[in-house]
Amino acid sequence: MKAIPVLAALLIATAPLAASAMPGGGMGTPHGAAPAAAPVKKLPKASGPEARTVEEVVKGKAALKGKPVLVNAQVVKVTSGVMGKNWVHLQDGSGKAADGSHDILATTQDTVAVGDVVKARGIVRTDVNLGSGYSYAVLIEDAALRK
Repeated sequence: MKAIPVLAALLIATAPLAASAMPGGGMGTPHGAAPAAAPVKKLPKASGPEARTVEEVVKGKAALKGKPVLVNAQVVKVTSGVMGKNWVHLQDGSGKAADGSHDILATTQDTVAVGDVVKARGIVRTDVNLGSGYSYAVLIEDAALRK
């Protein structure tokens, strides 16, 4: 599969988000934070040494770069099968929509649905640039999502 058609499909799938700002980013992009239909209620933080809230991951991205994290959060958006991965937006009721600290993107091979509450364990990546305007200030890569 060629990169351009895949990125074009991702762009089309996320076009309604064109006015959103990326979590931790300063510019409006077509792949920003997913809006929840209703605000996500505050979920309990996962337990253990890798446990973080969504806000802690977004705001602490520099210190967490390349490190494993565990987040307990609700799935608010799923884009499946793009570049061989599922792209999942997670929110746990922490952070603020105004600064993008309420939403984190995770890539995974697991299948989940909007509304699922999952524990996401993966590696924090920062300043990820996929080309064609797709860049992310922070995301959780290769996450294992468990209900």
